[in-house]
Amino acid sequence: MSSTSDLTSHGTSDFKPQPNALGKGFAHLDFDGHDLPPSPAPSTPTSGRKYALATELVYTESNDQYNASSVPIYQSATFKGGPGQEYDYSRSGNPTRTHLERHLAKIMSANRALVVASGMACLDVITRLLRPGDEVITGDDLYGGTNRLLKYLSTNNGIVVHHVDTTNPETVKKALGKKTAMVLLETPTNPLIKVVDIPAISAHTHAANPDAVVVVDNTMLSPYLQNPLDLGADIVYESGTKYLSGHHDLMAGVMAINNVALGEKLYFTINASGCALSPFDSWLLLRGIKTLAVRMEKQQTNAMVIAQFLESKGFKVRYPGLKSHPQYELHWAQARGAGAVLSFETGSIQTSERIVEAARLFAISVSFGCVNSLISMPCRMSHASIDAATRKERALPEDIIRLCVGIEDVNDLVDDLSQALVRAGAVRITPDGIEALGVGRTLDDGKAPEPLEGDGTMTEDSALDEPQEGRPS
Repeated sequence: MSSTSDLTSHGTSDFKPQPNALGKGFAHLDFDGHDLPPSPAPSTPTSGRKYALATELVYTESNDQYNASSVPIYQSATFKGGPGQEYDYSRSGNPTRTHLERHLAKIMSANRALVVASGMACLDVITRLLRPGDEVITGDDLYGGTNRLLKYLSTNNGIVVHHVDTTNPETVKKALGKKTAMVLLETPTNPLIKVVDIPAISAHTHAANPDAVVVVDNTMLSPYLQNPLDLGADIVYESGTKYLSGHHDLMAGVMAINNVALGEKLYFTINASGCALSPFDSWLLLRGIKTLAVRMEKQQTNAMVIAQFLESKGFKVRYPGLKSHPQYELHWAQARGAGAVLSFETGSIQTSERIVEAARLFAISVSFGCVNSLISMPCRMSHASIDAATRKERALPEDIIRLCVGIEDVNDLVDDLSQALVRAGAVRITPDGIEALGVGRTLDDGKAPEPLEGDGTMTEDSALDEPQEGRPS
């Protein structure tokens, strides 16, 4: 197999075909005994000096015949030659995708990384490890798409799915058994921002069944802030559409593993189903990864300011950067940052709807992780596929608003939220500024709150004279 530094050497003028290439190609068998084109992996981290992660994100090794500073896009479906060459068909392997996978393996603390067409494609590939009768233990606060796929598997494929409170390792431990084949975790969860103890649950799982795999969706933090493989997980995956890309201009999914046999099983499914990431999207994702550190630092700095602003006004805020978060210590024991997604509650569905509609800089959209700030009501959007009865059973507040904070000027973002709160009638004036109407008063779910005589309820006009957070009065 070629090393990272000679991935493109097949295009050089002095390349000589190996005399025994044909025999080598036919002799190759993958993990499951199938005679398929060889994987361009296993991927291994770069040898030599280990730099800080922010440096590793930017630095990639390539050595094409023209010494291109940017890894070339091999926009080709096929490659000429016999079965002994490393690449023959881009469904099975492509030099641009290989370079991305090896770069990701390095920054995800993995032996091997694989990239596919979306984050959900990752989970689809991973769950194909399961067989009828296998049991999956997962959380009660899941991304809507994850919940939808698990429901399909339990309904049609004979997979038994147990939804439990994964924030309590003892609850997970009681649910484990010999039939447990997979434990699927998200941390922080979306949108309740609950934190899961990855090391404890991984230890409990492997003790109950050494063959069970612990899978962690790391999309909310990215490898810049958390590395689940270092915490005991067997597979980590995330939507590359989010922070890794950072611009919402591509769809991608990334998974990383250390176990060689497990990596080959996942690669087999990718190759067989044809869901691998295209060369152009691989190049776009590689470009986005280079700016992950600067984007994430700015985004989570902005998120902290906004979380503190909302909490200071009396809203119930869920964000692991706040010391009021019930799992603050646990989060910081396994992560290097709080991320840039937070949620808050208003006590009123209608008030939340008006806040979302009144925002200007915060665009109404699903997803997160891009440079632009987004706002949504999960129960109406990203989690709408979970029926209302199930949402109620899992204590998912219908009024919850999710903010996905971008890289804009933070004062502009605070101003935008302030005017949205005013337009929605969600705040009132106090001697100290503004505060949520839910503080010391019950919100009316049926209509906009009516101003009470002398209570200082804020209007859009009065907001013009109100000093904004972070701005001089």
